[in-house]
Amino acid sequence: MEPQLLHSVTDSVATVVISHPAKRNAMTAAMWGALPPLLDTLADDPGVRALVLTGEGGTFCAGADISTLQGSPLRAQRLAVAAEEALAAFPKPTLAAVRGHCVGGGAQLAAACDLRFAEEGARFGVTPAKLGIVYPASATRRLVSLVGPATAKYLLFSGELIETGRALRTGLVDEVLPEGQLDKRVAEFTRILASRSQLTQAAAKEFANGRTDRDAHWSERARESGDTAEGVAAFLERRPPRFTWSVSTSG
Repeated sequence: MEPQLLHSVTDSVATVVISHPAKRNAMTAAMWGALPPLLDTLADDPGVRALVLTGEGGTFCAGADISTLQGSPLRAQRLAVAAEEALAAFPKPTLAAVRGHCVGGGAQLAAACDLRFAEEGARFGVTPAKLGIVYPASATRRLVSLVGPATAKYLLFSGELIETGRALRTGLVDEVLPEGQLDKRVAEFTRILASRSQLTQAAAKEFANGRTDRDAHWSERARESGDTAEGVAAFLERRPPRFTWSVSTSG
């Protein structure tokens, strides 16, 4: 099977699957290049309210396909950074569902998601020091924001892999699930995400990511949307809310 990114949408949740099983789902240059336009399409789809990134089979992603680094490593890195930034900028909640190895470029993609759920036994590593690669500044800052400077330096300086217990303690992952329970928990949690206000989520994502110039914008969207009135009414009437504001149709 050719290396590719597969995707589907079920119950308002898009799932993007990294599929390159012959090389433990390593990302080729073509796969890096395909991710930003795919994310643009899913962001514009009003039927998508959350996104899950995962790997085919028992591995999340073993990083970049090293064979693609031989010709032009700087071009390969630029493609990886563009894909990472597109994922980080996706305007709806994103969750990495991790099994097995999440290494190098795979860890870069997982860190660019809003949340990371992992199956017990997953291994995480940031490995540019094994190849003499300067890790991108944006990816380094994102890693530091997740795990703090000390753990980021441990990962970057050594290239060593860490297990799920340490990943959970340091903030690299948000939940660790027993073997066989990851899919069920991800489906359950993304149903929760899809039921919540996209207005709240979109504003919170921008603020949490450090945006400081959009307070007035989001105040205006809140006044226009009707989501607050609907949320309060639903609470008082003891019924599920029917939020209508959408990132995809907000203009």
